[in-house]
Amino acid sequence: MSSTPAPEAAEERGETPVPFTADDYRARLARAAESAADAGLAGVIVAPGPDLVYLTGYQPTAITERLTALVVAPGREPVLVVPTLEAPDAEKAAGAAALTLRDWTDGKDPYAVTAPLLDADGRFGVSDNAWAMHLLGLQKALPGTSYVSLTEALPMLRGVKDAHELARIAAAGAAADRAYGEILKVRFAGRRETDVAADLAALLLRFGHSQVDFTVVGSGPNGANPHHEAGDRVIECGDMVVLDFGGLKHGYGSDTTRTVHVGEPTDEERRVHDLVREAQQAGFEAVRPGVACQEVDRAARKVITDAGYGEYFIHRTGHGIGVTTHEPPYMIEGEELPIVPGMCFSIEPGVYLPGRFGVRIEDIVTATEDGAGHRFNNTPHEMALVD
Repeated sequence: MSSTPAPEAAEERGETPVPFTADDYRARLARAAESAADAGLAGVIVAPGPDLVYLTGYQPTAITERLTALVVAPGREPVLVVPTLEAPDAEKAAGAAALTLRDWTDGKDPYAVTAPLLDADGRFGVSDNAWAMHLLGLQKALPGTSYVSLTEALPMLRGVKDAHELARIAAAGAAADRAYGEILKVRFAGRRETDVAADLAALLLRFGHSQVDFTVVGSGPNGANPHHEAGDRVIECGDMVVLDFGGLKHGYGSDTTRTVHVGEPTDEERRVHDLVREAQQAGFEAVRPGVACQEVDRAARKVITDAGYGEYFIHRTGHGIGVTTHEPPYMIEGEELPIVPGMCFSIEPGVYLPGRFGVRIEDIVTATEDGAGHRFNNTPHEMALVD
């Protein structure tokens, strides 16, 4: 099994994750530059968002029209361009010592400050959430440059987690597990989906999440919509209820799904739930270093297809997770990227019967050095019955 500490044990000991240091960020910046060179890029340009947080520890208090951009290029010192009024905050970032700060004042041209940091004819990877006005401004200053999204060019920029990152994901997963354990104690029947969703959000915050990203509560026929947003439907006795919830704790994501039943289920509901549970286990057993990501999808999907429900499994089997709750890699047919130790991703097959009910079971999983998979969610997969 993985050498990663069990999430429950870490939570019980009340451990606080080791803070990331300037050396951690320096190593990440160096890997980004090396990866850019390997991909044939002149460098990467990173806008405020998860990539910037990952590479520098800096997150502007407000993202505005003023240009903030990190430039990382092989053989050069990484430079963070920031508005002068935000420079004091940038200087306090944990990774500030690993880079050079260059500020610009209102009334000046930020692209004139940034352009000298770029090769005039280079091709650059750009973080996906960069503003179009900033990218067009750079292109106007340097007409010979070209750009590609980081997800396309460097999909695994944040994909492989180190031990400290894994500890944070373990803590987030354990917190989500505790939230699930508590939500089973509340009453479902006679309450609106939004009521249960609010309970879930409060529990995630109670167990240490700083941010709740989603609380899907899909009851009865609403469960057949994988991304159903909790609504005013009153949950009834006899409903299957899909619970999919997660967010950020210590800056890293949680995401888990369990499907519960209000009262006694029918034979068909039990059969479909057991099928999804079997498919989730098959996907988990496919996880090992060197195996293509698509093999996880194939393993889970085969179970459901062989049982005659293939047309009702309507999404990919999984997605990566880290400083965001959805990121590469993706467990889907056609993704030939090999799994490597430290990748973290969901395994979440489902069956969705329109107008009737849905079932999904999801854990966050990592590949380990010894070849085994390791789950970061450890609540029972069996159908829980609730009141």
